[in-house]
Amino acid sequence: MARGTTYPKIPIVIAFATSNRSNAKTKVKVVCNRTIDDLINCNYIIPGIPAKSVIKEVGMGEIFVERYKKKYNIQ
Repeated sequence: MARGTTYPKIPIVIAFATSNRSNAKTKVKVVCNRTIDDLINCNYIIPGIPAKSVIKEVGMGEIFVERYKKKYNIQ
């Protein structure tokens, strides 16, 4: 029997802007050890994402890494 909450092994991809300014840099972060419900609720600070950042999109699966990089022109 699993302890606590179990999470799927599917990576969760988050596209976020570093601040609420229009010229803020957009970045992509991959989180593998949380559930998507935990990330959407934002009850805690996600490592690597500043507290003042604006989350633009969230997707589940490795395909979203390339989609978000292409959409936001990230190398």
